Amino acid sequence: MSEIDWTDQLADREADVTVSAPEMIGRGFMTYERYEVSLRRDGEPPLLQRRDVLRASRVAAVIPIDLARDAVVLIRQFRLPAHLATGRGDMVEVVAGRVEADEAAVDAARRECIEEIGIAPDRLVELYSVLATPGFTDEQIIFFAGFVDSTVVPPRGGVADEDEDTQPFVVPIDAALAALASGEIANALLYSALQWLALNRGALQNVFNRAA
Repeated sequence: MSEIDWTDQLADREADVTVSAPEMIGRGFMTYERYEVSLRRDGEPPLLQRRDVLRASRVAAVIPIDLARDAVVLIRQFRLPAHLATGRGDMVEVVAGRVEADEAAVDAARRECIEEIGIAPDRLVELYSVLATPGFTDEQIIFFAGFVDSTVVPPRGGVADEDEDTQPFVVPIDAALAALASGEIANALLYSALQWLALNRGALQNVFNRAA
C-alpha cells in the first residue's frame, strides 16, 4: 500500500466564494463589519452565510531571547477581556502590538520591544504567522525572535499616551517552558511562542545567525 501524501489536504487554500461589500456595524479602536457570503463547494448549491468580522489587521509579536543567559523577557499586562472571561486579567505575555498601515512588520516588532520592554533587539528574525481567531477577526499575528541583552531591561514599560502599562521581567527558558504545563498562563500568543521555543531551543544560535 503506497504512502499517502497529505501535503495538499493539510494546507489552507483559496475558497470559491463571493463576498459582499462590508456593512459597517460599529467603529471604535477597531472596525466591526458585516458581510453576506456565498460559498460554493464541488458543484453543490451555494451556501449563503452572514458573517460579522472585527477588522484588526496585522500584529507583530516578539519573543525576546537572551542567548548569553539562556533567558527570555516576558511582560505582565492587564487585559480587560481576560478579566471578564476568567477573572485573571493580569496576564503574562510576549511583546506584541499592531503594525501600522505604512509600517513593515519587522519595524513594528522593533518599536514594540522599545515600548513594552524598554530595549531594542540586537537582531530580529521573522519566524511564522498565524490567524489567532479566524472565525471572528482578520487579525494576523507575525512572530519574531528578538535577540536581546536582558541585563538592561527596565522594571517598567509602556507608552503613557496610549494608557499602556507593561511590567517586563526576565525568566530562565527552562522556567518559561515549564509554565506551558502548569495551566497558569492563558495567553495564546505566549503559548505559541513558547511552543516554538521548545521545538527550536537547540537551534537558537542558528536562528540568531540568520538575522539581518
